[in-house]
Amino acid sequence: MTRPPYLDPELSPQARTDDLIRRMSVEQQIGQMVQADGRYDAVAQVEAQRVGSFLHILGDSTVELQKLAERTGLGIPLIFGIDAIHGHGFWPGAAVFPTQLALSCSWAPELVETMGRVTAKEMLCTGLHWTFSPVLCLTRDLRWGRVGETFGEDPHLLGVLGQAAIRGYQGDDVSLPDSVLACAKHFAGYSETVGGKDATEAELSERKLRTYFLPPFHEAVKAGCRTFMTAYQCIDGVACAANHWLLTELLRDEWGFDGFVVTDWDNVGRAHKMQGLYPSVDAAVPDCVHAGNDMIMVTPEFFEAALANVANGRLDKADVELAARRLLHAKFALGLFDHKRYPPLERAADVVGCTAHRQPLLDAALQSAVLLENRHVDGEPTLPLRPSVRRIAVLGPNADDTLAQLGDWSFGSGQAGLKTGSHPRSSVVTVRDGIESRAAREGIAVDYAQGVTILGNDTSGVAHAAALAANADVAIVVVGDTLEQVGEECDRSDLELGPNQQALLEAVKATGTPLVVLLINSKPLCIPWIAENADAVLELFNPGMRGGEAAAALLFGDSAPSGRLSISFAKHLGQLPVHYQRIPGWHGSKHGHYDDEPLYTFGYGLTYTTFEYSDLRLEQTRVPRGRDVRAEVTVRNSGQVAGVEVVQVYVNDVYTSLSTPSKTLRGFERVSLAPGESRRVTFTLSAEALSFVGRDGTLVLEPGEFELMVGSSSRDQDLKRVRFELT
Repeated sequence: MTRPPYLDPELSPQARTDDLIRRMSVEQQIGQMVQADGRYDAVAQVEAQRVGSFLHILGDSTVELQKLAERTGLGIPLIFGIDAIHGHGFWPGAAVFPTQLALSCSWAPELVETMGRVTAKEMLCTGLHWTFSPVLCLTRDLRWGRVGETFGEDPHLLGVLGQAAIRGYQGDDVSLPDSVLACAKHFAGYSETVGGKDATEAELSERKLRTYFLPPFHEAVKAGCRTFMTAYQCIDGVACAANHWLLTELLRDEWGFDGFVVTDWDNVGRAHKMQGLYPSVDAAVPDCVHAGNDMIMVTPEFFEAALANVANGRLDKADVELAARRLLHAKFALGLFDHKRYPPLERAADVVGCTAHRQPLLDAALQSAVLLENRHVDGEPTLPLRPSVRRIAVLGPNADDTLAQLGDWSFGSGQAGLKTGSHPRSSVVTVRDGIESRAAREGIAVDYAQGVTILGNDTSGVAHAAALAANADVAIVVVGDTLEQVGEECDRSDLELGPNQQALLEAVKATGTPLVVLLINSKPLCIPWIAENADAVLELFNPGMRGGEAAAALLFGDSAPSGRLSISFAKHLGQLPVHYQRIPGWHGSKHGHYDDEPLYTFGYGLTYTTFEYSDLRLEQTRVPRGRDVRAEVTVRNSGQVAGVEVVQVYVNDVYTSLSTPSKTLRGFERVSLAPGESRRVTFTLSAEALSFVGRDGTLVLEPGEFELMVGSSSRDQDLKRVRFELT
């Protein structure tokens, strides 16, 4: 028999899609729109509904289902997706990187791109084609359970790092053997829900959406991201999954997105069951499909409901065909009908977690760590540790906890029903492991005690831990949060360490031994006591598989910290929100006895040297409208060791017809400098960087006075300033 054109790899994806769609019944087209949970009746769903996609299926099962699909109907391949957010975390031994929040503190797009490349290669060897990443939500309320999944609080930084992740996942061509589809999520405004409560209503005007929450997603479109995921919540009463303006008018018509859109888990069912927007799932289907969703993730009623709605005329066949076309085009472009249908499972043992993939884990952890405090003790900085240190006490609940170190979206986190799985213990270097290994090279003794647990009220181990600290030259106490406090449905009512960890810290402090605090946590916590009492503080967030090795290298001075915060720390809960882009105009400057300044602000971070900024100049101080603004500044390493500075550029439109933040990040560059070395750093800002969003949603560029700020963080005292006029 003559092979049909859609099976001809020499034809374009569009031509193959055109041929295949003509051969499909409406039932087959609707089947392609179904993404099912592969843990339940997967074979039956392929046979009965011709489903187009599964999630939570890996390895041999992908081959078995793919063979079944090839024998069924028109032989359309399945696409398998998974939440590989910071590595292929649900495959034992795969490379698990620092979480997105930790990675974002590196301000290093190349690290994020490498994470995407490694993840894509490991996914493909285990049967997967599509990662639900990057997360482009903008953190605003620190109580929200999913803060650790984000790239922080700034739209520009999110956009740059999101593009890097997309390049890493998709490569130069998604049809290549080591490329997977990326998915920008959650579209949009998901992190702005009231009270930091996951998936509740988001109170967002179009102007606020376009100013803060949409720009990272627009950058994803520009980077060629092939898929988007719809957010859970409502905006102005309309569920994102049923929002035609968001998914079609904006995303496709205005931005030109030509990929496909998938709902989040049971978004269509949720519109009926939880949000009360429709009297039944059946009633929700037409609006959700017409709005622009192409694939429906785990709404079991969808297939039958869609068929019924087509039959009674409430769901237009043209909407179904359009969705099926987008999905088929993606499968052809990805190579699923051809060379990527069956995974090279035999290569998995050699690729997953291989040596070449382990080195980037250390680089990422090293460059993501942020030194928050480093006080002088007896005239010398606490870190790096002095040669006189001969005994170290390593204490705390997160000093030897592999699950806390890997963070969310890995074994132990509960998603995908894989809470009981694990990575090989040998694949994770905890802080205890790293310090013991590094100390052994110099004959330094290390004593360890967990001391306390994070949850519960047992403090019986505090006395023993304090005794070890009293007998040591330095006490390194590793505190933070636990996976039970992290992720979906884990929003917090407080951001404190809790009484157990606080009791441990105070007991160690009382010994008089120098106190170094390491933080392994999913989000910024309220830690004013630590900021005031610790001799040094190193923020690791969730640093991934080699985080303990990186921590030891930083503590001993083998490397200098180079991370800068991508997110601000609050002094107390009532201070929220504390992000640096707050709008001026508040009557007052204090919450009770706390001033309005964050404990640690966006862009902040110390290292083992110092940097000086000088001679900030503009190419011209009167800039014609539409002309680029060019500036340069000299940065000098004025200390005694080599280091990396993250040079940050902010802009303020001094007087605007609508309210705007007093500073907005518009550029940054990591600069490595030897002791005494200087470098002239240049920046070019486009007219768009001087614009703000008007009431009609379009960009406004007003002539007048502007302020350019360059420095080491968003703090006023860390910035050099120069003014210019836009004529």
